Amino acid sequence: MSFLSVGASLSNSTKSENQVGTVEFLLLGLSDDTDLQSLLFGLFLSMYLVTLLGNLLIILAISSDSHLHNPMYFFLSNLSFTDICFISTTVPKMLVNIQRQSKTISYTDCLSQVCFGVGFAGLENFLLAAMAYDRYVAICHPLRYTVIMNLRLCVLLILLSLTISVVYALLQSLMLLRLSFCTDLEIPHFFCELVQVIKLACSDTLLNNILVYVMTSILGGLPLLGIVFSYIKIVSSILEMPSAGRKSKAFSTCGSHLSVVSLFYGTGFGVYISSAVTDLSRKSAIASVMYSVVPPMLNPFIYSLRNRDMKKALMKLIQMSTL
Repeated sequence: MSFLSVGASLSNSTKSENQVGTVEFLLLGLSDDTDLQSLLFGLFLSMYLVTLLGNLLIILAISSDSHLHNPMYFFLSNLSFTDICFISTTVPKMLVNIQRQSKTISYTDCLSQVCFGVGFAGLENFLLAAMAYDRYVAICHPLRYTVIMNLRLCVLLILLSLTISVVYALLQSLMLLRLSFCTDLEIPHFFCELVQVIKLACSDTLLNNILVYVMTSILGGLPLLGIVFSYIKIVSSILEMPSAGRKSKAFSTCGSHLSVVSLFYGTGFGVYISSAVTDLSRKSAIASVMYSVVPPMLNPFIYSLRNRDMKKALMKLIQMSTL
C-alpha cells in the first residue's frame, strides 16, 4: 500500500507540473465586440486609477492627521489597503489582455488570481466585522471604549483576520492543484473566479465544492452574523437615548460603515443569485464586476463624503501637497 501511495503522489505531482507548463485558460471577459474593447479599456483603467487614488488618499490622510489615530480609522486604513490589493489582483491582467488583444492566462497566473482574490475578499469580510464591533463598543459602551478598543486588541484583530484569510486562500489553492484540466478551458469572466475554475476540471470536484460551500458559509456567515448582532445592539442603544441630537450623532457615526457593508454584501449576494438563477455567462460576468470592482472604488467616496473628520483631513492633506 505504501508503494501505491508513493506512486499516486508522484503521479499527481507530475500531473501538476505538466499542467503548470501546458494549461492555459481563456478569460472571455465582458464582450467579444472588438469595437467595445477600447471603451472597456478606458472604463476599467479609469475605475482602477480612481480606486488607487481614492484609497491611497484615505491612507495618507489618516496617517498624517493625529486626530484620526484611533481604532475606527485604523481599521479604515487597513480596509483601504485591502481594497487596493483586491482590485489589483484582477483588473491589471484584464487591461493587459485588452491591450494585447489576447484572452489567455497561464495556469500559474490563474491560480495566483484565485489565491489572492479569495484571500483579500475574506480579509475585507473580517475587517468589516471588526469595524462593526468597534462601532458597537463606541455607542453601547462609550465610557469603556478606550479601555476595550486598545491598540493591542486592534492589532490582534487585524492579525487574526489576516491569518484566517491566508490559510483559507492557501487551502483553496492547494485543493485546485489536485484537479486535472483537459480542454475547453473558457472562463466566462474577466478574471479567474474560484467556482468557475472548479467547473472546468475534468477530474472529481466533490471535495472542492464541499470545501467552497462549507468554508464560505462559515467564514462569510460568522462575520455577517457579528455585524447584524452589533447593529441590533447599536439600534436598541440609540433608541434608548433621550436626546435627539445624540441619536442623530450616533447614527451618523455608523452611516458610512453601514453603507459599505450594504454595498459589499449586496453585490456579493447579487453575484451569487445571478449565477444561480441564470446560465448567461455575460450577465454573470457583469455581476462579478459589481462585486470585485465597484465596492473598492466607491468606499473612499462613501467615507470621505459622509465623514466630517475625513473631509478635514483630506483638505489638510491637499493643502500640504500644494505648498
